[in-house]
Amino acid sequence: MRVLAVVLVGLAVEVTALVAAFGAWGLLPTLGLLVLGGVVGSVLLRREGVRAMAAFSEAVRTRRAPHQELADGVLIAAAGVLIVLPGFVSDVVGLFLLFPPTRRLVSGRMARRAAERERSVVLNLRYGQHPAAGGAVVDGVVVEGDVVDVRPESVERRELP
Repeated sequence: MRVLAVVLVGLAVEVTALVAAFGAWGLLPTLGLLVLGGVVGSVLLRREGVRAMAAFSEAVRTRRAPHQELADGVLIAAAGVLIVLPGFVSDVVGLFLLFPPTRRLVSGRMARRAAERERSVVLNLRYGQHPAAGGAVVDGVVVEGDVVDVRPESVERRELP
């Protein structure tokens, strides 16, 4: 649901920017800027994609985990999609993701969020709470994949430290 909201807001922002550009500059300059953004973005996309592949190959060759290289590849692919979509805002965001310093900021944030999420899941599993079960721990007897004996008094909730 959150993704749909982001897509709808992004679409509204793109349409608003295109209408404003058309009103300010006219049809041909607006189309020219869209094409220019696509061409510049494609050139940068190709250059950064080649760099990312070379860095990934080097990491694999030296037997180092290519975490940063994979994150760069994902962000470059996302930038490519954003640049291909017509619109000024998506082109700016795509170009933002193509430049290595800004890409490092985004990938660093992604890594921190993934580490926080991993820590949360590990703590939940360590203390017998599974996120899908709502944190309930149920003792029972399982025979051939079916739960045949569940004791309601054994259901307990534990708080995480």
